[in-house]
Amino acid sequence: MSHVLIIGAGGVGSVVAHKCAQVPEVFSRISLASRTLAKCEAIAASVKERAGVEIATMALDADNVAETVALLSRIKPDLLLNVALPYQDLPLMDACLQHGVDYLDTANYEPPDVAKFEYKWQWAYRERFQQKGIMALLGSGFDPGVTNVFTAWAAKHHFDEIHQLDIIDCNAGDHGQAFATNFNPEINIREITQRGRYFEHGEWVETDPLSWSMTFDFPEGIGPKKCYLMFHEELESLVQNIKGLKRARFWMTFSEQYLTHLRVLENVGMTRIDPVNYQGKEIVPIQFLKSVLPEPSSLGPLTKGRTCIGCLMRGVKDGREKQLYIYNICSHEEAYREVGSQAISYTTGVPAMIGAKMMLEGKWKQPGVWNMEEFDPDPFMEDLNRHGLPWTVVELP
Repeated sequence: MSHVLIIGAGGVGSVVAHKCAQVPEVFSRISLASRTLAKCEAIAASVKERAGVEIATMALDADNVAETVALLSRIKPDLLLNVALPYQDLPLMDACLQHGVDYLDTANYEPPDVAKFEYKWQWAYRERFQQKGIMALLGSGFDPGVTNVFTAWAAKHHFDEIHQLDIIDCNAGDHGQAFATNFNPEINIREITQRGRYFEHGEWVETDPLSWSMTFDFPEGIGPKKCYLMFHEELESLVQNIKGLKRARFWMTFSEQYLTHLRVLENVGMTRIDPVNYQGKEIVPIQFLKSVLPEPSSLGPLTKGRTCIGCLMRGVKDGREKQLYIYNICSHEEAYREVGSQAISYTTGVPAMIGAKMMLEGKWKQPGVWNMEEFDPDPFMEDLNRHGLPWTVVELP
């Protein structure tokens, strides 16, 4: 029985709180903190109504290390579960080091002034976390997160070596809005508009943003969708930790309507991340854009359809070539019925809860800073089936 402190009260934070409340034998106490106390209180009210569990709520500036340390000292959690903004990863890791408590997040650190996925800032904490005797688990969402575990599970049970990996993320849902993002608009747009990058034969190859595409036929009636090559942080750790990997790529689907709006916004400068002067004040265009776009958490009751995220792998087993596809399909409507959120938040929040559960149960427990594929994938895979994200594995010709 453990006490978890969840930091972040957006769509993912809401899912994490609801899912932790469903496992009281592990999460006996739940605290929820955010800069906006009202958001925490709304989530706590929903959890109380749906699960009958009380959640403690509090206001917190996650950029303020001293304030976070004071909170940790006061409530003494066993784990800090970070689903705030990626900019806040390092301040929260600093607070965990000062107080001496385990840490988990779902997305790697990203400096506010550079749109770039890179683990170097967090990997630099390894020795300090080891010396302190505490653990940090990085990227316990779906991608990164489940995709790392899918790959590790396949490497353990189905391959001697995986040579090619394609992570393919499809949101086949529709919210009916002209233009909206399914998670934080600022982070989402920064991610999509940066240069693409993939790993091949020991080198990283860069591409212009969204300049490479393919059509993939998604299973269970979703059908063919156009996918665009992007860079995603799990590639960086997987190429280091998965034996024999020669090529690794990440793909995501976008509708033509979404891409048309995005191109217009780029062309008029609304996706810029550098400050501009407006009536004597400095504003960041993408942050202003975020303020006028629909709040992602408001899309839950509007979104219909399904997501499909999986890993397509080629390699060798017992001297013969083998191709395997592991995937999850998640319904937006079912996610909303269960926890009041659409499937994008659900597919990130459930793995965050499971990663925390792995740590608190001692199944994944080792001082230092770790990525998901560095631990035994089996108990995590079992919990995906148990807690709402069942997976399917298919051997392809």
